[in-house]
Amino acid sequence: MLDKIKEFKPTSWSINNRTTIFILTVFLALAGYKYYTKLPKEAFPEVKVPTIYILTFYYGTSPTDMENLVAKPLEKQMKSLSGVKKITSNSQQDFCNIVIEFNTNVKSELALQQVKDAIDKAKKDLPQKLDQGPNAQAINFSDFPIMNVNIAGEDLKKIKIVADNVKDQVESLKEITRVDMIGALNREIQVDVDMYKMQSAQLTLGDIQRAIQFENMSMTAGQVTTDGLKRTLSIKNEFKTVDELRHIIIGSQAGAKVYLENVADITDGTKEKDSYARLDGKDVITLNVVKRSGENLIDASDKINAIIKGMQKSKAIPSDITVTVTGDQSDKTRTTLHDLINTIIIGFILVILVLMFFMGATNSFFVALSVPLSMAVAFMVLNAMGWSMNMIVLFAFLLALGIVVDDAIVVIENTHRIFLENQGIGIIKAAKLAAGEVFLPVLSGTLTTLAPFIPLAFWDGIIGQFMIYLPITMIITLLASLLVAYIINPVFAAAFMRHYKSSSAKNKQWPRWLKGLSIVTLLVAALGYLLGYTGFSNLIIVLFLLVLIHHYVLRTWIFNFQEKLWPRFRNWYGRKLVWSIEHPKTILSSTILLFVLSFILLGVRKPKVEFFPISDPNFIYTYIQLPVGTDTKVTDNVAKEVEARIKKVLAQDSTIVTSIITNVAVGAGDPRANDLSVQTNKAKITVAFKQFSERNGKSTREVLEKVQQSFAVNKIPRTDIVVEQEASGPPVAKPISIEIIGENLEDLISVDSTLKNYLELAANKIAGVEKLKTDVVASKPEIVFTINRERANREGISTGQIGNELRCGLFGIEASKFRDLKDEYPIMVRYKESQREDLNALNNLKITYRDMNMGGLIRNVPLSSFADIQYAVSYGGIKRKAQKRIITIESNVLSGFNPNEVADQVRAQVDYWKLQNLPPGVEVKMGGQKEEQDATASFLSGALLTSIGLIVLILILQFNSIGKTIIILSEVLFSVIGVFLGLAIFGMNVSIVMTGIGIVALAGIVVRNGILIVEFIDILKERGLETKAAIIEAGKTRMTPVLLTATATILGLIPLAIGLNIDFQTLFTNFNPHIYFGGDSVAFWGPLSWTMIYGLSFATILTLVVLPVMYLVSENIGNKIRILIGKKPKEEKQF
Repeated sequence: MLDKIKEFKPTSWSINNRTTIFILTVFLALAGYKYYTKLPKEAFPEVKVPTIYILTFYYGTSPTDMENLVAKPLEKQMKSLSGVKKITSNSQQDFCNIVIEFNTNVKSELALQQVKDAIDKAKKDLPQKLDQGPNAQAINFSDFPIMNVNIAGEDLKKIKIVADNVKDQVESLKEITRVDMIGALNREIQVDVDMYKMQSAQLTLGDIQRAIQFENMSMTAGQVTTDGLKRTLSIKNEFKTVDELRHIIIGSQAGAKVYLENVADITDGTKEKDSYARLDGKDVITLNVVKRSGENLIDASDKINAIIKGMQKSKAIPSDITVTVTGDQSDKTRTTLHDLINTIIIGFILVILVLMFFMGATNSFFVALSVPLSMAVAFMVLNAMGWSMNMIVLFAFLLALGIVVDDAIVVIENTHRIFLENQGIGIIKAAKLAAGEVFLPVLSGTLTTLAPFIPLAFWDGIIGQFMIYLPITMIITLLASLLVAYIINPVFAAAFMRHYKSSSAKNKQWPRWLKGLSIVTLLVAALGYLLGYTGFSNLIIVLFLLVLIHHYVLRTWIFNFQEKLWPRFRNWYGRKLVWSIEHPKTILSSTILLFVLSFILLGVRKPKVEFFPISDPNFIYTYIQLPVGTDTKVTDNVAKEVEARIKKVLAQDSTIVTSIITNVAVGAGDPRANDLSVQTNKAKITVAFKQFSERNGKSTREVLEKVQQSFAVNKIPRTDIVVEQEASGPPVAKPISIEIIGENLEDLISVDSTLKNYLELAANKIAGVEKLKTDVVASKPEIVFTINRERANREGISTGQIGNELRCGLFGIEASKFRDLKDEYPIMVRYKESQREDLNALNNLKITYRDMNMGGLIRNVPLSSFADIQYAVSYGGIKRKAQKRIITIESNVLSGFNPNEVADQVRAQVDYWKLQNLPPGVEVKMGGQKEEQDATASFLSGALLTSIGLIVLILILQFNSIGKTIIILSEVLFSVIGVFLGLAIFGMNVSIVMTGIGIVALAGIVVRNGILIVEFIDILKERGLETKAAIIEAGKTRMTPVLLTATATILGLIPLAIGLNIDFQTLFTNFNPHIYFGGDSVAFWGPLSWTMIYGLSFATILTLVVLPVMYLVSENIGNKIRILIGKKPKEEKQF
């Protein structure tokens, strides 16, 4: 029979050129390690969705006018751009921001350029005197702080100097894009003008500004030639001290000079504090460090910590100033990557142990080579693609762990079988023949395994950008495994595979090679201990002990398993297979019944459906929002009250809390929102917890629920408080999002108020809804000066002059810069604070200006003579989406409730309300996360159909038979039965993303075993066996690789599925394995892992029983059809 097997030429060439392949193997290993160390490390992949943010300032303009004058003209140009997915705008008092989200296949650079070009086209329709913008910038979803550097001390000015120095050094790192400072007192030279003294001196704020500007000046006057040289003539007369400001002349009155100090108070002070930061209740200056896209998070963190330690050591940070780093995202990244790497090692060990019993230690080592070598190739490709090492990539390696060995298992197992069963041929010939015999089924199996990952690689949107790392890494690794299985593995088998024998007598001896190995081990270990490499030396000793255990214990066990236990099991399986093919109706009807039962059981148990798996929080974010216009100090006081409540709730769980950080105004927004503005009415409190392994079994989810409940019961008046954990996975919308769309703003606000009140009524209130919050403010407080244009014109003054005088007096005007040795600070001119805060004083303010119609005569005209003052309310902002006005009602879902179930209940209430209350011209619909879920489910359904189509194409190309293709595809059905039964029996949640990906991936993995059996049945029939005999022999022969490949994949996933964590680093350094169960990885990847374990386990069992029966039934049906059409059957069989 061996003479009918054709060799696979690339494998034969490799075996004939073993030295070349050995060198190639070493090169791959070294290059793989090098590129692994170069890959940037981060917890989650960076989501690059091309999103452009346009910001425009037009001071003194109402939200409605901002919408009409700025938003609409810009939107008109933006909607015509190619690749635009969504346009939203928010028009508020004085400014407007527009967010344009493009499809993910558009590059950010191109999107930004398109937007800038569209802005240029829109400028003809925009107001000519905009204060600032429109300015466009790209938004990066990775622009969130990677750590908080908190600086505390007694001297506030001293702290600010230290903070500036730290900020400058950190921003100089190539890994850092910017550092945001919160809670600092910024130096400012304040010129507080007394309006009455200024008016008495017949001066204006403009006069004071110009006087300061012209006195504080350095300029070049030209060049003078002296002694044959041209020398630059310059004037340098900038202020060296603040006192010099007091004595500058700003005018004259009755022949007397008027100095600045005569009409103003000059102070070397600080700006009004526009942000606050606290760490554990103490005021600090916080530096929020934002990493540059694509850079290594761990390297960035290490460098920042080194900078801080270096500055402390050099006394650049004095001893009386403390610097505390909190919220270091690299800690989670290190833990996640560390846990996943350890999980890969555990899975690798389990796979080797199983393979060892089936194939022997040497052969299992050959197979195991495929794992690191395939990963080495993947590391090189990923580095070339500019990707990072993140938890998605590592899970792909973990998933591939059991799959990449499949090709090697089949090739090495076939080599081992041919070598043992044919004593007359050598190992080199056996390796060549074995590779040739299984090349086509292995190639087809690999391609069918890859097939489901191909459509996943074309997943668009934010979720697709997040998950694309999984299919691409799998495709690269599996293709690499095919190369390793046919080029490298056979070479090692040909060089080292021997007939396996076991003798208890021999095992008791101390062979020469073992003596030599023991001496080398002792010498290397001793050298390691001397040089301080304790972990390495311990590893060497442990490996030597494993060699001893294998030599004296495992070899006998392996021999007994291979020669006694496994042959018995194969014979038992053969008998069961014979019974099965003799009772096909029983087998097939039982399978169909089981399929129906799985659906019924799943319907009865009704597992909860979730978008992404939800893990225990590592951070709790409490977002505080007060009415628009609230002063920063008031917001800070409310934040202190909220902070005190949180501390009270956390009192019993304080041992697992590492820090509580409060940010007011700056850094207080939701990082998932596309709003880059600073708002004084917002604050955020961040609670950080210890790593999962250090929590001693305490659940942070319970802590989250306590905090949420504390604010649900005891609410703070006029304050919206939302408590949530950090997002797992890519940024997505809120679980509950109700969009109210139309053009009449009054109708939209009415619907918003009515619907929100309806949903909040006790009779309609739905359990699990945290806090319904609308994004429109319909009662922003304002003081309106209504100008009587006719009276103002009679006085010879324009509205612009009035507005400019008020703005300069209240906001201030920067007259110049005061420079010292290190920095420069603004010199701000404005009215005294007591006059700025006195409305009566402002109403009676005399507008001082030069009337050019009267020769520049100074005139003082009271504001009250041509303006009326009114208290009013206005809209806080007008938002638009797809060129229509929109108001959104949003809410999170409380911890412990299923978001989908709560959202469905809200949807039902909204639909009922719409039937009775919706006015014409207004549309109400559910959006947010539900939209993304529906799109994801639709894509995954399409991906499953596409992958099945690709698998069908591959199978037809190989077998040229529709019947055999249908038989093999039945394995997909078997896997679905296993998934449904597993979910129903164990009551697990269904994750739309993770469970969906698991089912799609299973479609390709499970069919490869069917290919092995069907293909070998065909080979045996070609060699002369009748169908039944071929089926039985193929089942018994291919049972070993089928079980091995399935077991390898399952064992690779089990450590992650159950959350088994073993720290191999501490195991070898101090013999403490630090074993624990759980963590972020198991919560995130558990649904996908269990989906594949359930499906693959069930499909493997049914493959060994049902698939042979279906093959026989298919043959019999084919023969009957041939008889009916008058053709001769292939074989005469009794059914």
